[in-house]
Amino acid sequence: MTDEPFLETQESRGPSEEAPSIEDRIGRLVREQPYAILCTQGEGQPYGSLVAIATTDDLASMVFATPRATRKYRLLMECDHVAVVIDSRSRKCHDMMEIEACTVTGRVTELVDADELSRFSELLLARHSQLKEFLASPSTALFRVDVVRYFHVSRFQEVRQWAPPSGSSR
Repeated sequence: MTDEPFLETQESRGPSEEAPSIEDRIGRLVREQPYAILCTQGEGQPYGSLVAIATTDDLASMVFATPRATRKYRLLMECDHVAVVIDSRSRKCHDMMEIEACTVTGRVTELVDADELSRFSELLLARHSQLKEFLASPSTALFRVDVVRYFHVSRFQEVRQWAPPSGSSR
């Protein structure tokens, strides 16, 4: 998948300071946060929607569900480019410098294949068991986001990026 080119970023750490890898930091943040903001676009207007998410172990795919009779569904069907924003503000609200955030860019696909529906439904239900009836409804669509890139922000302005290996968990 193509996306915008990688940013030139600089990491600032002291010589003796050991930090978790960017992949580990992103993985921890994504696994800690059960909800995210899905960013879509349509008719020249951006939209943000709260979604319950789950991510594959390799961080290459995310999954969420939505009713078909919504603007969100229509916009997803019109444009497969999405961003998903995940942050730690609910756990670190006392100090803005401790908040981390990720903007995930990718392409979205509605899942229709029975095997994929089963696999990704199980992934979402393992994290959000309260969605069992919602996912079983014929009016609910399940979407997979094929991740192109993660932009990780820490200390309010330090931006690093990471892309999962191509062809991972899809």
